[in-house]
Amino acid sequence: MFASDRDLLVYEPRLFDEVAFASQTVLTAAGGEIASDGVTLSVGGADFAALGVDAGWVVVVEGVAAEVLERVSATVLTISRVRGSVGDAAMPLVAGAGLDVRVGSFRPQIGVVHEQVLRALGIGTVAGGSLDEASVLNTAALKRVECFGALHLVFSGAAALVGYDALLWQKAQMYLGRFGSERFGVSALVDTDGDGVADATRRMNVMQFVRRC
Repeated sequence: MFASDRDLLVYEPRLFDEVAFASQTVLTAAGGEIASDGVTLSVGGADFAALGVDAGWVVVVEGVAAEVLERVSATVLTISRVRGSVGDAAMPLVAGAGLDVRVGSFRPQIGVVHEQVLRALGIGTVAGGSLDEASVLNTAALKRVECFGALHLVFSGAAALVGYDALLWQKAQMYLGRFGSERFGVSALVDTDGDGVADATRRMNVMQFVRRC
């Protein structure tokens, strides 16, 4: 996938609080500990490796959503408050012990949109050949369209669960509009022959025609 939970958090800082019930919860624990450096989180008894928790995930510690920078071990993560850019230095949280920890994910929603994006780009079985997401070389350019599509699914699903809450439904419609606008402007640089060099530009706002002899 081109987008991650961390990318969703940039657009919706309260996402893992406001609609946590719509996420896939993979861990809840009451014995988390943040070391004095403010970025090392330890959770005894956890198995982050088995859960697949790694960079790009989001962990909520005592109500504060933080991005996961690295999985150090099965029980230890390097985390940070949400940074302005993934290249920025980690922003520490407050050290403490006996902390409530929750790890949830909206990866299922991101995955649905990811498949839609790939199909719209004509990536899959094409003219007897096979292209997958590794063929896309400018993946960062496609993050926003995946984020907007996923946030539409998250908020529309959450609104339905609580009886079409007005605010949640408004957000769902807003992100649907942003998804539509973004998909008409973004383009993918595609390596069609596996040489590591882009030799095609594909957009999601046009149909791809293939001539067969």
